[in-house]
Amino acid sequence: MVMRSSAVPPSKLVPAVAQALKNVPEVQPPSWALFVKSGSHAERVPQDENYWFMRCAAILRTVSLAEKPVGVQRLRNKFGGRKVHTVSRSHHRKAGGKAIRLAMQQLEKAGLVKKEKAGRTITAAGRKLLDAAAKTVAG
Repeated sequence: MVMRSSAVPPSKLVPAVAQALKNVPEVQPPSWALFVKSGSHAERVPQDENYWFMRCAAILRTVSLAEKPVGVQRLRNKFGGRKVHTVSRSHHRKAGGKAIRLAMQQLEKAGLVKKEKAGRTITAAGRKLLDAAAKTVAG
């Protein structure tokens, strides 16, 4: 029986996929990854040393769940957050695009996603990686 990645909670699936992505040589954090905030809504830089692999795993999962190709702008909106203001109300801010774009390019170079006319979709190898991680988490 094949365990689908959509049947596993993301809080368990994303760390398992991130662990699997550490073994993929094309997916490597850039030198600036731990010194740059993830977006203008964030107060601090990422504290987790596995931040890059977790972000790549979350992007791979998001691309796999989408019905149509996913672009950088849609992911910027998804990974964005609330900018807290002291006087006025909070507003949603998009995440930084460079980190998302580079992560998608690395996943594409690894053969896990492929470029379409308007965005990227998951490949069979990417689906296989997600399903294998889902199977290890569930079983």
